[in-house]
Amino acid sequence: MPHDTPLIALLTMGLGVAFLLGTLAQRLRMSPIVGYLVAGILVGPFTPGFVADMELAMEVSEIGVILLMFGVGLHFSIEDLLEVKTIAIPGAIAQISLATVLGWGLAWMMGWDTLQGIVLGLALSTASTVVLLRAMEARRLLDTQRGRIAVGWLIVEDLVCVIVLVLLPAVAGALGNGDGPPPALGDVAMSLVITLLKVTAFVVLMLLVGKRAIPWMLEKVAGLGSRELFTLSVLAIALGVAFGSAKLFGVSFALGAFFAGMLLSGDLSHKAASDSLPLRDAFAVLFFVSVGMLFDPHILVEQPLPVLATFLIITLGKSVGAFAIVRLFGHPTSTALTISASLAQIGEFAFIIAGLGVALQILPSEGRDLVLAGALLSICANPLIFSLLDMREKRLEKAAADRVAAEEKAPPGPPLPEAGHAILIGFGRVGGEIARLLRARQVPLLVIEDDADLVKAARAEGYPTIRGNAAAPGVLDEASPAGALLAILAIPRALEAGQVAERLRAANPGMTILARAHSDGEVRHLLRHGADGAVLAEKELAHSMAEMALSAPPFRQPRPA
Repeated sequence: MPHDTPLIALLTMGLGVAFLLGTLAQRLRMSPIVGYLVAGILVGPFTPGFVADMELAMEVSEIGVILLMFGVGLHFSIEDLLEVKTIAIPGAIAQISLATVLGWGLAWMMGWDTLQGIVLGLALSTASTVVLLRAMEARRLLDTQRGRIAVGWLIVEDLVCVIVLVLLPAVAGALGNGDGPPPALGDVAMSLVITLLKVTAFVVLMLLVGKRAIPWMLEKVAGLGSRELFTLSVLAIALGVAFGSAKLFGVSFALGAFFAGMLLSGDLSHKAASDSLPLRDAFAVLFFVSVGMLFDPHILVEQPLPVLATFLIITLGKSVGAFAIVRLFGHPTSTALTISASLAQIGEFAFIIAGLGVALQILPSEGRDLVLAGALLSICANPLIFSLLDMREKRLEKAAADRVAAEEKAPPGPPLPEAGHAILIGFGRVGGEIARLLRARQVPLLVIEDDADLVKAARAEGYPTIRGNAAAPGVLDEASPAGALLAILAIPRALEAGQVAERLRAANPGMTILARAHSDGEVRHLLRHGADGAVLAEKELAHSMAEMALSAPPFRQPRPA
């Protein structure tokens, strides 16, 4: 049996070394992407020892790009973007423009032309989805306002990168890849128009046909009850649309795969993401390994200043720009710092743009090496940046706790009840109104609130009040939940309310627990975690307005004689 099997050697060595170094990176509290990139360096042509087949690695990496972009499309949420559109859209565009200008400035100092500088700047402008989401999840920030802004910001960056991937081949073709005399402006414009027409035709076809055909096909396959066939259909659609879009319309594999994922919605998208995840992860690892194989480590020694400048553009230039933009839009310092830390790294799209730039001969190979060096260094530094942010948060929390301790020396208000009472969590506009209605019905009430001004307001109105976060250990115990008859969660944060409801239910299984929600998903979340009922604000508003409308003279029923 022949043993000249370069593909098996690539898969074995690439995945094996990536597993070992990815595990080591995880143990060191770094992103596993660092381990995958270093694995690629070790099996690449610039280091001694085993050298994987570069041509095969590039083919495999294309599959990784397709599946990565398919995953981006699956998770693309226009709702998430619209929720924070006022800050995410202008903020991301301004930050991308700033990073592109800084990248162009670095390229200009190295003697590169304008187009090469723009491509380098665009590659440095986009953050890694994987690194950002993992940092947010570790700190439970995804469901906060800061987390939603960061995710929306990232969605805008991804969309801009998709547009860049579409336009780069057209620009390179129009400019002749830098060979010969510069083309006429009319030729450049015509090339761009032709490309945009092809892309428009592809998008129209996908929206008119693909939007119906792809979900219909997956629904039929899902109805067969075979997980194997469903997974196979998902992969066939992702690869088929990507390949067909490239061959028929001349657009990139990445754009085709992105649209294939984006056109799936609802439960099908979750099932497709879940079933395709293992294979997508495996080929994503091979994509990072293949990127690492292209990196020449000698650049760290031969060009240390450009490497340092690249690192500073990513971690300092982008971050300072993002901080200023977020503060300019009136958001607090904590939000601005979180967004800045989240964007102080680069990842998947940077590699795709740099690789495409080199392939189209509009970015020198040194540019790709600078992007890879900047990615490695910034991803390694990102946990340290977040650690500094965490230290700041702890200092602020300690200062707040000291203020609370000082305030508690003053009279705390009425004594806290121990049994037969209702617990109201949150004394804002909704909670304050609920408190007054319950007092009118002679219901003994105890308030839990973490805002100092609202605590003062509650105590001034005569309500026994505990200051603190009800989800924090110990705070809820002070409210004697075992003896309470009712708990009302008037806070707007469903994730936190779910945690509180779970603890209340464990302390007192017979208690009635009510909460507020802003979506059907939040209602389901609260009910799963122990709430007896959840009031959907928009639905109750609709019912009240309908009742008022029906009681108006045109619709009022005549009283019986």
